[in-house]
Amino acid sequence: MTGTDPAPLRVGLVGYGLAGSVFHAPLISATEGLTLDTVTTGNPERQAQARAAYPGIRVAESPEELWARADELDLIVVASPNKTHVPVATAALEAGLPVVVDKPVAGTAAEARALAALAEERGLLLSVFQNRRWDNDFRTLRALVADGSLGDVQRFESRFERWRPQLKGGWRESGAPEEIGGLLYDLGSHVVDQALVLFGPAVRVYAESDVRRPGAEADDDTFLAITHANGVRSHLYVSATTAQLGPRFRVLGSRAGYVKYGLDPQEAALREGLRPTPGAVWGMEPESMWGALGAGESPLTGGGTPVETLPGDYPAYYAGVAAALRGTGDNPVTAHEAAAALDVLEAAKRSAREGITVTL
Repeated sequence: MTGTDPAPLRVGLVGYGLAGSVFHAPLISATEGLTLDTVTTGNPERQAQARAAYPGIRVAESPEELWARADELDLIVVASPNKTHVPVATAALEAGLPVVVDKPVAGTAAEARALAALAEERGLLLSVFQNRRWDNDFRTLRALVADGSLGDVQRFESRFERWRPQLKGGWRESGAPEEIGGLLYDLGSHVVDQALVLFGPAVRVYAESDVRRPGAEADDDTFLAITHANGVRSHLYVSATTAQLGPRFRVLGSRAGYVKYGLDPQEAALREGLRPTPGAVWGMEPESMWGALGAGESPLTGGGTPVETLPGDYPAYYAGVAAALRGTGDNPVTAHEAAAALDVLEAAKRSAREGITVTL
C-alpha cells in the first residue's frame, strides 16, 4: 500500500477448524486491504496453531469478546460449525459489524432471509462464502456458456464425489438436526449454488438421499434433479461412497458438450500450506487435466477439443468483500442468493424423505 491508501480493514475470524484455518485465514491474509486481527477459538491447540501461523494476531476465547470491542473491528467472518452460523452472525450484525458467513449461511431459507433483512435494516454487508464460484473448472464452464460454445444448454451434470468408506466423525457427520450435517448441506451447497448461478431459478426439485456407510447418521450419498425456469435440467451428485469417480462436469448443449474430470487444485494447495501471493502462479492445473469440448465423441478415447482451464481464483472472493465494504464494488455473494439455494436444499430434503417431486 502507498501512504495515501486507506488503513486495512480489521477482520475478526470466528472458528479455526477446517474452514477457518484452511480457507478463511489464508485468504483474508492474502487480500490487499484486509488484515487478520483476531482469531476466535476456545481450543488451546488451535489457538497455538493460529498464533504460530499469524504472529501478532489477537486470540479470543469466544465471540462475545469481539462484540465488547466492536469498534476495533471492521468485519466478522463466521467459520464456526453450521449450527452457530445464525446466532453468531445475528450477534455480529447487532453489534454493528459487517459479516461474512461460510456456507450454508443457515439451516433454512427463512433464517437466511431474516439475516438478510437484519443486515439491510442496519445498513451492513452480509456476504456468504461460496468459494467454488471461483473454481477453475466452473470459471471455464461459465465462459463456455456465455460465449455460446455449447449452444443452448439442455442438461448439466455436476459431481462432487469422494471415496471415504470410513467415517471421520465430528458434527459434519452427525444426524442431529440442529447440527445441519450431511452432504446435502455440505457439498450440496456448492453444486446447487453453481447450478443456480449458471442457469437461474429452480422450479422443481427431485432428490434421492441415502445413508450408506455402517455407523453413519447423516446422508453420505445424495442425488438432486433440478428443473430450471428456463428449461435446463441439472443433475447433481454429492457422495462420500463413490469407488469410481465420475466427471466433475458433463454439460450437454444443442451445439456441443463439455466434459471435465478432476477437482480444482486450490483446496489441496491451501491444505498443503501454499498461499496465493501477488504475481505468483495460483489455481492452475496441467494440460493433462483440461476438459474437452465436442459433439458425438468420447473424451475418454481422445475425442473432442481440449479446452484450457482458466485459473482458479479464490482470492477474488475476499477482494470483492473488501471492495464492497469500501463502496467500490458489489457484494460477491448475497444472502438472498444463498437463500435461493437453501430453498432447493430444503425441497431436496423433503423430496427424498417423501419420495415426491417438489414444486417451488
